[in-house]
Amino acid sequence: MTPLRAFIEGIGVIGPGLAGWPHAADVLTQRAVRDAAQTVLPAPAGLPPAERRRTGPVVRAALAAAHEAVAQSGRDAATLAAVFAASGGDGGNFHAICETLASAEPQLSPTRFHNSVHNAPAGYWSIATRAMAASNVLCAYDGSFAAGLLESLAQVSVDGAATLLVAYDTDYPEPLRQVRPIVDAFGVALVLAPHESERTLGRIEAHLSDADASAFADADLEALRLSNPAARALPLLDALAHRRAANVVLDYLDGTQLAVSVEPS
Repeated sequence: MTPLRAFIEGIGVIGPGLAGWPHAADVLTQRAVRDAAQTVLPAPAGLPPAERRRTGPVVRAALAAAHEAVAQSGRDAATLAAVFAASGGDGGNFHAICETLASAEPQLSPTRFHNSVHNAPAGYWSIATRAMAASNVLCAYDGSFAAGLLESLAQVSVDGAATLLVAYDTDYPEPLRQVRPIVDAFGVALVLAPHESERTLGRIEAHLSDADASAFADADLEALRLSNPAARALPLLDALAHRRAANVVLDYLDGTQLAVSVEPS
């Protein structure tokens, strides 16, 4: 496989005890201690009031990370192609739908239904930013971040245009949590460009590998990495936070991982 490369211009992060990329970078570099509080999901910016009221946690996590990354990049969100990656959708919404279907009056509300589709965050993003560029939505279970990164890098390399990657997953209530134990929301976004510029934060290059995925020696960070599919991005974020050249391996598929080399600017 020919290595795929791109230049990172913006980063967005939201998760348990991680309130944005600057704070996440401080936690990863041990300049700050992570508070293990639940993720605080803001109301999604840019949406009209009616749409804003209809959003659930998965949309709020995705849009919070995406808005931060695009703001840092200085690019116009409306012009960016986008890749949205998640292992599932809105778990709370799924649970509510199952309860309704099992009830004496199985009548779903339109809001429940349109929030149940896997591309709901991409749709809300297009409304919030008036984005008209193409967007892809994909799923690869616990390898969803790596799959999204691979797709984004391919788009940047082939199309020669900047692309927004957004990876996110939110918690599942019981009894779904017994088979999918995600207990909190996590979202990460990257703006990837084909060429270096004054906005460049670092260059990344990726290829498939059979090496083991990178893990943290710190027990708290390792537990966070494993707690949510989107949090599998943390080894890459750690290298970017430390602003050092590094090689990291991200969870992807059984027997195949994604190796990423990082060169800071």
